[in-house]
Amino acid sequence: MGLLSSTGSLTRYKVEGKIEEPVMETVASGLRQYSISEIDDDASEKAVGWTSFNHPFTADFEGSSFVIGPYLIFSLRIDKKSNPPKVIKKHTAMEQAKRLTESGREYLSKEEKNMIKDHVLNVLSLRVPSTPNVYDLIWNLEEGWLWFFSSMKNANEELETLFKKSFKLPLIRLFPYTMAHLTASLSDSERDVLSQLSFTHFGK
Repeated sequence: MGLLSSTGSLTRYKVEGKIEEPVMETVASGLRQYSISEIDDDASEKAVGWTSFNHPFTADFEGSSFVIGPYLIFSLRIDKKSNPPKVIKKHTAMEQAKRLTESGREYLSKEEKNMIKDHVLNVLSLRVPSTPNVYDLIWNLEEGWLWFFSSMKNANEELETLFKKSFKLPLIRLFPYTMAHLTASLSDSERDVLSQLSFTHFGK
């Protein structure tokens, strides 16, 4: 789901703190340093990084390509490789049988079996292309908020981790509790009450 999709989900964040000056150079540096790495010809099973909003399969952050008016717009891309368990089982069994035939033995040690499985996973990962998932985001530097176009737990966690690593700023996810804590002019006693609230279950 993305910014230009007709439907989608959204997570709102407050960006805590101010980015280091010069702002645009710092942002561009963070985007380039942690841009997505291609893993189609690599044994890695997952890659997480920034990419261009306009060209998500070419991570180009030259000039001000990620700036639109007062907003910074770019994307988080998560690439994953997946091998079906039955395929892994098949190739592992074939490799174990081959090893037994070559060695003339009847059994393999646990360590040998683990090594064979790791080898099979690496070989299969080199053959399987990664599946990309792209999640757009809008960041308003002046007002300190960010919209992330996903509510998936894994995608949000990857965003929060990579954002802090890239820009040295933490993200605070906005939901009713954090919004009340951050934006409402609460007294100390009201904040104490807020901190003691618990969820209400409406279902049976």
